[in-house]
Amino acid sequence: MQQRSIGNDTVGRVSVGAIGLGAMPLSTKEDRPTRENAIGVVHAALDAGVTLIDTADAYSRDEAEFGHNESLVAEAVSSYGASDVLIATKGGHTREGTEWGLDGSPSYLRRACEASLRRLGVEAIGLYQFHRPDPSTPWEVSMAGLRSLFDDGLVRMVGISNASVPQIDSARAVLGEALVAVQNQFSPGYRSSAVEQAHCAEHGLTWLPWSPFGGVSAAGSLGAAAPAFAEVADELGVSVYRVTLAWHLAQSDVVLPIPGASRRESVQDSAAAADLELTDDQLTRLNSA
Repeated sequence: MQQRSIGNDTVGRVSVGAIGLGAMPLSTKEDRPTRENAIGVVHAALDAGVTLIDTADAYSRDEAEFGHNESLVAEAVSSYGASDVLIATKGGHTREGTEWGLDGSPSYLRRACEASLRRLGVEAIGLYQFHRPDPSTPWEVSMAGLRSLFDDGLVRMVGISNASVPQIDSARAVLGEALVAVQNQFSPGYRSSAVEQAHCAEHGLTWLPWSPFGGVSAAGSLGAAAPAFAEVADELGVSVYRVTLAWHLAQSDVVLPIPGASRRESVQDSAAAADLELTDDQLTRLNSA
């Protein structure tokens, strides 16, 4: 699989496969796979050359199993024996029963990070991301909390998620070179964050598009919702999902999609997108669709 890098000269650069794995569906879906099958999905991703796995402490069905996804990913990577996998996790979301909440205070982020360290079984988290802005905590205060985690060696690199251009710039001012990635929603049907993607490319920040197919509920109808992508898929004899990921990669060298998956076959198809080349004509049609 082709490689892309995360990081910079100050914190170091990590080379990872151009397609990552979003592990959320392995824990949050009501019909999620068994633990054995979920681990098999992660192993299939590793077999296919995926070396970036995106998780979060809040990825679980409810509050009672908070941390489920992190523990699952850690077990899968450990049992595979992989030593070159970058596990990216997130903190700042809370769970109250089945409801999702927010806490971006530095004290909470530190507790969350320390708990993630224990679940992942590492001394420092490779990429730690602020999950979502907390309206009750000033953005700069949350960023300062992340900076302290970096300064204290608990995390090697920092990312932010669901951030606007002003928030990205504010994070750059507080975090400096510790900030290496931004994870926002982006897909054929959701392109309003294109301005943030371009801003990341300008400043050398890795862009991790979440829900690259449009989300769990929309992924099944991607071909109907994005007919231009289905047309190109027919021309190439591949799935519309593979075309979509190749389109993501073609946007910029900083783009690194993290499609979710709960089946081995889905992982293998997504990974193959790293080696799919689209023609200039096909890209023009997809970009204007």
